[in-house]
Amino acid sequence: MNQISGTESLLPGNLLPWAPELTGEPIPPRPRVAPGPAAFLLLPLRLAWRQLRAEKSRLLAAMAGVMFACVLVFMQLGFRGALFDSATNMLGAMRADLFLMHPMTDASFRPEPLPRARAFQTLADPDVAVAVPIYLAQASWRNPETGRRRAVQLIGLDAEAGAVGFTGLAPLVEALKQPDTVAFDVRSRPEFGPIGQLFAERGPFQVQVGHREMRLVGLVEIGPSFGADGNVVLSETNFRRVFERRVSNTDLVALKLHEGADPRAVQARLRELLPGDVMVMTHAELVAHERAYWENGTPIGFIFVFGSLMGLVVGMVIVYQILFSDIASHISEYATLKAMGYSNGYLSRVVMSEAFILAIIGFIPGLLLSAWLYDWVGAATFLPLAMYPERALTVFLMIFTMCAAAGLLAMRKLRDANPADMF
Repeated sequence: MNQISGTESLLPGNLLPWAPELTGEPIPPRPRVAPGPAAFLLLPLRLAWRQLRAEKSRLLAAMAGVMFACVLVFMQLGFRGALFDSATNMLGAMRADLFLMHPMTDASFRPEPLPRARAFQTLADPDVAVAVPIYLAQASWRNPETGRRRAVQLIGLDAEAGAVGFTGLAPLVEALKQPDTVAFDVRSRPEFGPIGQLFAERGPFQVQVGHREMRLVGLVEIGPSFGADGNVVLSETNFRRVFERRVSNTDLVALKLHEGADPRAVQARLRELLPGDVMVMTHAELVAHERAYWENGTPIGFIFVFGSLMGLVVGMVIVYQILFSDIASHISEYATLKAMGYSNGYLSRVVMSEAFILAIIGFIPGLLLSAWLYDWVGAATFLPLAMYPERALTVFLMIFTMCAAAGLLAMRKLRDANPADMF
């Protein structure tokens, strides 16, 4: 049987009639096919998952590290948000359009007195309908069962004017006009006593506020804050019975405008009318002023941010150690892939895919555990801890950035995967 040798197969007689060697046409270069999305992303992702799954103990350690960082960041941000939300509970419930406050007042729990006459001066503006002085101070509250004393926030005001909208306050307007009557915040901490239960069983009963016997006639809902563990609402007259305050001074003034009035325009006119010993603020500005004190005027806000950063650093170190150890233990396999023609970019995508997988599988259990801790801690501390979608997205981006940074640091080990040194 005749066999055509390799040399004979290249002779012109053995070529097809339309071969470029016979026709003289230039041989077009072979086009390079760009890798599709599957080869660019999915293949490195699949290899990364198989590589992580091969070492179960290492994978569980990485998940625990990411979950720890996730829970720590969630709790720090949750406490920080609860601080600001609870600190503005009282001011946020006020329904007035504008407020007067002394310029030297840093926070509502320690206000600087301003002249009460400023409230009546605002009535010179035709758009101001009602000016309500509000008195703020802290006094001792005696637990009706144990007799222990604890500081409570007193809020003295004319409830009938409607400038404050605490839940449960409207039905108590007439009762609070009576001498020595108060309404207690049922959301206060339990150290003040089971006031809600006692009121349901007894109805109105005697309590001691400061050194004065008063009658509890109802319950409102405000909530504790970092500045006050509980709140008591009473009339302006009853407030002065507890505190001997000068009648000419007040702590805050709430202004209600006529329907259709522009608060910004009225605010500009009142700033020109009133002297410099008073600030004219909208409701949003008042809440922002209170929030700014806790965020910038105290170390608490910085501590929570610093705690969140420390959690991310700890998590990044754990993830970096896991990825670095994984690369070091598979350095021969990475060198083999390089010898087969895989680029450093492909291997880097494998490492970054591992970081992405760790961020996902560590974030999900961290989110579930944090949501449970929010409910448990919120019930124990009476702070408004809630899992908002925006917060969950923010924490995920922080965790993903943490894992990505750890992956970028670990990729330096890939430079050691030199095929010439491995074989």
